[in-house]
Amino acid sequence: MSDKYLIVIAGPTASGKTATAIKVAKALGTVIISADSRQFYKEIPIGTAAPTKEEQAEIQHYMIHNLNVEDKYDVADYENDVLSLLNKLFLNHDTVVLTGGSGLFIDAVCNGIDAIPDILEKNRKSVNELYEKGGLIALQKEVQRLDPEYYNIVDKQNPRRLQRAIEVCYQTGLPYFSFRKNTVKHRDFKIIKIALLWDREVLISRINKRVEIMVNEGLIEEAKAMYSKRHLNSLNTVGYKELFAYFDGKISLNDAIEQIKINTRQYAKRQMTWLRKNNDYKWFSINQEDEMLEYIKSCINENDIQ
Repeated sequence: MSDKYLIVIAGPTASGKTATAIKVAKALGTVIISADSRQFYKEIPIGTAAPTKEEQAEIQHYMIHNLNVEDKYDVADYENDVLSLLNKLFLNHDTVVLTGGSGLFIDAVCNGIDAIPDILEKNRKSVNELYEKGGLIALQKEVQRLDPEYYNIVDKQNPRRLQRAIEVCYQTGLPYFSFRKNTVKHRDFKIIKIALLWDREVLISRINKRVEIMVNEGLIEEAKAMYSKRHLNSLNTVGYKELFAYFDGKISLNDAIEQIKINTRQYAKRQMTWLRKNNDYKWFSINQEDEMLEYIKSCINENDIQ
């Protein structure tokens, strides 16, 4: 597959990745794979800003609504599933578009992840109980106790990352950091990476408007339908945990909506930090689709000549 190309289109939330990916995929005559870990779950399309039925009708999308919120699924599963999918897609396509805002999942496909041992159910249950009783602070303290080296670099606001580290520590008796060798795995296909650039204030405005649109489209009703399953990791995410707090009577609806906007902006900031650390990305503004396509074609032509 040395003549096959994976086109990665990344960017912060509300940056227009879906629309851009559709335009690029149409121009290249190919399909799209989602790298948004929240869009896997079929029960929560509104709060995850999943591609609409109309958008999916324009271009074939994969890894969208392929799971139930109860399903256990992690980045290692995603890596295996997407690599297997690419083997099939590259039989009929020279290029495939991968788009989303979940940097860990994009990295898994492009670079691979380190081998992590399977976690016994009793250890996973212990970590879940720790989180249910003590919340995010309890997870942070436990990671700091078990693996101070990893604690210094982990996103301390991401409960799933913290839980994963604790699970591995409980399972192996070793620091989670010791399993993170960051060894890049060879891929048979070539990779072209594009990131979407936005003015900060404009992006903030887009995020706020998107949240308001979600509320108008039924986000509150969607979250209410998921309330009985609020303990699931798949629902421990922006847009749902704030509304669950509202349902519990801890905050008002207006405060919940405002908190969704704030937490989404903070999430976008973390996404941008991750992207800026990766020098492989070529940055384009949202209205530069022609330039994006020229760049993609020039990369392909350059490699063909070599």
